[in-house]
Amino acid sequence: MARLDRHEQRERRHRRIRQKVRGTAERPRLCIYKSLRYIYAQVIDDEASRTLFAVSTLDKALKNGRSGCNVASAKALGQLVVARAKSQGISRVVFDRGGYLYHGVVKALAESCREGGLEF
Repeated sequence: MARLDRHEQRERRHRRIRQKVRGTAERPRLCIYKSLRYIYAQVIDDEASRTLFAVSTLDKALKNGRSGCNVASAKALGQLVVARAKSQGISRVVFDRGGYLYHGVVKALAESCREGGLEF
């Protein structure tokens, strides 16, 4: 059997996680994707199959000096997620780490969201 590369391993972990993690209208799913350059976050209602909103480090609101996929950008992105969630009346979410390990950028984004008032 051929050895899986890192991307395929992450995809498998994400599929396994998604069997258990579901977003609802009351508690949507906060899903994270990170590339080598940027971080993306979506808040998704899986029952209606609808993305409520999406943010990334590419957004104009974050372009003032911060860029890339690093901890500082992740903290700023977490604050932006909280602001957009509050504007739509969302206070509780289900966290989907996307198959990534919970450290570094993923941990910084999650803790920033918690500090802003989102409940996981």
